[in-house]
Amino acid sequence: MSHIRTTSLPVRWLVALLLAVPVAAQARVELPLIFGDSAVLQRDQPMRVWGWSGPRAHVQVRFDHSKADVTADAEGRWHAQLPAHAAGGPFELSVRSGKDEVVSHDLLVGDVYLASGQSNMEFELYKARNAAAEIAHATDGAIRQIKVPDSWSIRPSDHLTASHWVAASPETARDFSAVAYFFAREIRADQHVPIGIINDNWGGSRIEPWMDAATAGVQPAAIEARIRREGAAQTRLLAGTRQRLARWKGVLEATAADPAQARYAAAGLDEHDWTPIAVPSLWESQGYEGMDGVAWYRTHFRLSAAEAARGVTLDLGMIDDSDFSWVNGTLIGQTDNAWNHPRHYRVPPGALHAGENTLAIRVEDLGGGGGVYGEPADLAIRPEGGQPRRLAGPWLFRPEAVRLVATDQKNQMPTLLYNRMIHPLLPLSLRGVLWYQGEANTADADAFVYRDQFKALIRQWRHDFQQPDLPFLWVQLANFKQGTDTATTSGWAMLRESQSAALALPHTAQAVTIDVGDPDTIHPTNKQAVGHRLALAARHVIYGESLVYSGPLYRAMTVKGHAIRLHFATAGSALRVRGEALAGFTIAGADRHFHPARARIDGDDVVVQAANVDAPVAVRYGWSENPADANLVNAAGLPASPFRTDSW
Repeated sequence: MSHIRTTSLPVRWLVALLLAVPVAAQARVELPLIFGDSAVLQRDQPMRVWGWSGPRAHVQVRFDHSKADVTADAEGRWHAQLPAHAAGGPFELSVRSGKDEVVSHDLLVGDVYLASGQSNMEFELYKARNAAAEIAHATDGAIRQIKVPDSWSIRPSDHLTASHWVAASPETARDFSAVAYFFAREIRADQHVPIGIINDNWGGSRIEPWMDAATAGVQPAAIEARIRREGAAQTRLLAGTRQRLARWKGVLEATAADPAQARYAAAGLDEHDWTPIAVPSLWESQGYEGMDGVAWYRTHFRLSAAEAARGVTLDLGMIDDSDFSWVNGTLIGQTDNAWNHPRHYRVPPGALHAGENTLAIRVEDLGGGGGVYGEPADLAIRPEGGQPRRLAGPWLFRPEAVRLVATDQKNQMPTLLYNRMIHPLLPLSLRGVLWYQGEANTADADAFVYRDQFKALIRQWRHDFQQPDLPFLWVQLANFKQGTDTATTSGWAMLRESQSAALALPHTAQAVTIDVGDPDTIHPTNKQAVGHRLALAARHVIYGESLVYSGPLYRAMTVKGHAIRLHFATAGSALRVRGEALAGFTIAGADRHFHPARARIDGDDVVVQAANVDAPVAVRYGWSENPADANLVNAAGLPASPFRTDSW
């Protein structure tokens, strides 16, 4: 035991001593995390630096050969502006107040991009196409990223949660935003300056959380009340889930067995401690709210001897997120992380027998909804050469290793993400914004309103960053088969139109990606094409290069008898067809019923007509969530943006 000698002093003397210490000396000078070691600062613009110190303290800021002397306000916040600086580095940023000094090392000056949105912008390099090779070649340390963690606040905050800058290398690049990395790589090769990426996004987020309260049209007090209500509801729901799970001791926070062990796949398994569950249906709707992890489903089906001898195909609907599926203990198929992909597994005769057969499915839910879901008609037994029959029903259910996660949907609530993930960056100097968001706003009514929301967000961010002409580049939603289109509506097509509407604002551009998505996953892996098209847009809009950066854009139409002539802005790159015959167009008369149309290129125009539409009034192109047949491009291979000529 150590012994410390102390001397007692009267309390009044201690108070007097504390009061005698200058306030400025008691408070440490502090820089925001965005100015930490290895940061990239914006070139050729006034360099705005801010931070905190003691109230009314004198603060001196030094960078390279420049310095600024400022005085903190009554709350200790200070702002300094240094002269514009050319690209280069490394440099140090020093901030001193009294005897206290903070220094950031290894800073570069180049171009800084804010990359924001939802999961397709967050999508890491290690998940992208050819990831291993891309990561191995990520050796340019002048490409740097700072990842802003998912975080939220009811009121605007001045501080980021734990974040730090990282230089690209084969050891670090795997966690970079793939889209932003491929963009940065091309801009770096074109401009030969360091590139900084502020990777600032939250998967599944709507647009409203990225707005301030005034732009979103909400009151912070109302949001706070909503959070309290929903938090109380979540507490009750999770308590109910915990109570249901109590019948299986040890499943909460347990470690799942290796799928190869087929723990609950055997045909003769004792099922006494299993419970019925409706199928198809996500398990959250069956009383397991907030449950993520591994759980099992079992059901039985009967086959005749002839059916067993020929084999069957099992249609298992969609499974969120991953599955291993067995029949009579034989693995018949597995699908990894494809929550929206229907499962169709062929079962060979050797795995079957006449009479009762057992299907067991191990489901792993990584987050959000979990389980076997879809429509009852999506689950079926299809005997070879025989009649299909339904497989839906109640099945049996048993968790194996799960955890409870509050599904409080903070990324759906207005202003919460802006307050904690964007506001702390103000008023940083930027070269531009990269935006990839919209999937969460594709419900029909939401998709139409988005056109006003998106323009409002762009204007707001430009105001907040004190850059009225801040370039804003975005990714138009890729092709994806969500399954929500109807004969007359498409939320995804409407959302794309709303994105295109923002091109009316100056210093904007969009990367059209309807040809590089994946119909079966909302997270396509070809992020190289996305980054490339954003880079083309930046080279024109931001750097003033004369090049083809966009596909054909619809401008106007003329009715000519039984046909409609569509006029396009081509930016000097001739219209072309990707493939043999131009497709993706539909045409309608006054009855508003659209029919597939024949289309041909005529110079900078496309002529569209259909035999059963004598008096056409409107055309739509690529108007679906997954416009797979839309193949109008320009000579550079860049696709035309989907559009419609009507306003129905």
